[in-house]
Amino acid sequence: MSFLTRGVRGTLGAALVLVLGLGMANANTIISTKNEQRIDAWITGYTFWDNTPPGSAAIARPTVHDEAGGTGTYEDPITIAVGRGHAGWHYAPGTRFYLEDLRKYAVVEDLCGACGKGRAGNPHLDLYIGGENTSARAANACAMKITSMQSVVVNPAPGYPVAPGEMAETCDAY
Repeated sequence: MSFLTRGVRGTLGAALVLVLGLGMANANTIISTKNEQRIDAWITGYTFWDNTPPGSAAIARPTVHDEAGGTGTYEDPITIAVGRGHAGWHYAPGTRFYLEDLRKYAVVEDLCGACGKGRAGNPHLDLYIGGENTSARAANACAMKITSMQSVVVNPAPGYPVAPGEMAETCDAY
């Protein structure tokens, strides 16, 4: 049994791992889901074609991927962008979400210039749609299709139902 699973030492050790490892999770990092929280968020999408720079999958803070992407599983969450304020990123790089309506996991790896302070007091999360293998028009149509206020789980546990695949390729399911 690991020392992290025993008593007070375990609690303090797990907290230390979370504080020191924020945004740097890997196969050897303990990920806590005790802080799972349900919120409503304004979800939008950005594509390969309207990313910065356009026609790229560049991201600001790689934590799981080297470039924007993902299939939406817990192990391969889709890149999501968040706003930034005076105090820093609205959610730290590496923060995971579960998007209930889309049945996808996502991870903060990018900044969203248009996210501002959110919408009507709710956070604004901008999901990477992909679309490199589709037209810019088709990718944008998918982004528009998912744009809405949605229920989101912050710091989700693994095990939620998932519809895996790049958003641009699975958009017809929504």
